[in-house]
Amino acid sequence: QVHLVESGGGLVQAGGSLRLSCAASGRTFSGYAMGWFRQAPGKEREFVATTSWSGGSADFADSVKGRFTISRDNAKNTVYLQMNSLKPEDTAVYYCAVRWNRWSIHSYEYDYWGQGTQVTVSS
Repeated sequence: QVHLVESGGGLVQAGGSLRLSCAASGRTFSGYAMGWFRQAPGKEREFVATTSWSGGSADFADSVKGRFTISRDNAKNTVYLQMNSLKPEDTAVYYCAVRWNRWSIHSYEYDYWGQGTQVTVSS
C-alpha cells in the first residue's frame, strides 16, 4: 500500500509564496512519476504540475507556468511544489499523486493520491 502525505498549505496574501511537500511511503519508488493537482470549490480537479522520476522532465499548467516549480528528493521520497506570486485564483485543495512510469497531466492515469492540503490566497 502506498501512502502519500501532503503538507505546507495555509493562508497567504496575494503575491506571497508557499512550498508544498508530499512525502511518500509504503514501497520502493524507483521509476515513478509524481504530480500535483488542485480542486477549487465547485470545480473539477485540475492538473498543476508533474515531474519524472529523475526530475529531469516536468510540465506545468499554463496558469502556473513561471510562478510554480516542482522538485523532488528521491532519497526522502518527497516531492515539492514551490508556489510563488500566488493569486486568489490559486485557492484550492492541492493533491499529490503517484503513477508508475512516465509523468502525465491526466489525473485518471495516477494510481495513488494523498488526502490534500488547503491553500488559500487572500486578495
